[in-house]
Amino acid sequence: MPPRFLPTASLETLKLRSRLVASMREFFQANGYWECETPILSHEVIADANLDPFVTCDVIGKPYYLQTSPEAGMKRLLSAGADAIFQITRAMRRGESGRFHNPEFTMVEWYRVGDDHHDQMDFVELLVRAFYAEAGCQSAGEVVNGKPGKLSSEPFERLSYDEVFKRYAETRVLHLSSFELSELATERGVIAPSSLQLEDRDGWLNLLLTELVEPHLGCNSPQFVFDYPASQAALAKVRNVSLAGEIPKTTARVAERFELYDKGVELCNGYHELTDADEFLRRSKAEQSNSALESHEALPGAPLLEEAIREGLPDCAGVALGLDRLVMMALGKTEIRDVIAFPGNQA
Repeated sequence: MPPRFLPTASLETLKLRSRLVASMREFFQANGYWECETPILSHEVIADANLDPFVTCDVIGKPYYLQTSPEAGMKRLLSAGADAIFQITRAMRRGESGRFHNPEFTMVEWYRVGDDHHDQMDFVELLVRAFYAEAGCQSAGEVVNGKPGKLSSEPFERLSYDEVFKRYAETRVLHLSSFELSELATERGVIAPSSLQLEDRDGWLNLLLTELVEPHLGCNSPQFVFDYPASQAALAKVRNVSLAGEIPKTTARVAERFELYDKGVELCNGYHELTDADEFLRRSKAEQSNSALESHEALPGAPLLEEAIREGLPDCAGVALGLDRLVMMALGKTEIRDVIAFPGNQA
């Protein structure tokens, strides 16, 4: 067994990662973005029941939160007049470790005024193709005759959330109740954890997505999924859509957000950003309540971000991308520990 002080990634990999990060900065700047910096330590934090921030305090005991993403600070810059900004920064989340997770990780986040989520899917595809090309293996781990394979020249496929369920689980789900989703799980042999309550519709959707859909996403080429259930909007805009093919024909509320998958691994999350301050406050309070139910510490919310949105957050789209995962996939590695120096258990 090698000495514990050694990095888990080879020095060769870490040097290549450094080159890839430099090329990413150049890509953003060439496309009209400028690099910004926002605090990692903040008195505020955007409440999200799915994310558990680390907490510390100053000398008088006032809490500081290590940011789970730079979203709040960057949106304050947008409200102050920034037009196209990006950031490559550290983010921290408690309770995240494993093959694709580390409690401290590198996030790339960016926003452009005037874009929607479809515009940003275009940009993400250009970015990923450029990144894989710079890595010298334009395929996420695929090797042909001992050499890296190539991404198809065809555009990355884009399917709505309902469409991916129709394709891979043979049924649409946006019109189904939590009870119907639980029945679907039973029919497909998906075993639910004992903690999953019957009335937790999003819990059933996430379970079915994980078990029946995600393993198929991006198997041959990176693949976008968009128009998630409105209940999973986070801070994205929502709209009504018709559920084609359903009897009787109905409509559903969907979130204008997307995710990109490669070989079943989620790489990024993009949003046509919410600009309604009242709706932001409503969602924030709901997430604070949900966080309390999840036994997280009471969170203060983000009143400065609310003020910025109320002052006038321009119409824009933003994307958060996990750099460690992207490097892992571009270099054909199987775990995040293979592309970072010191994972949490050796930090």
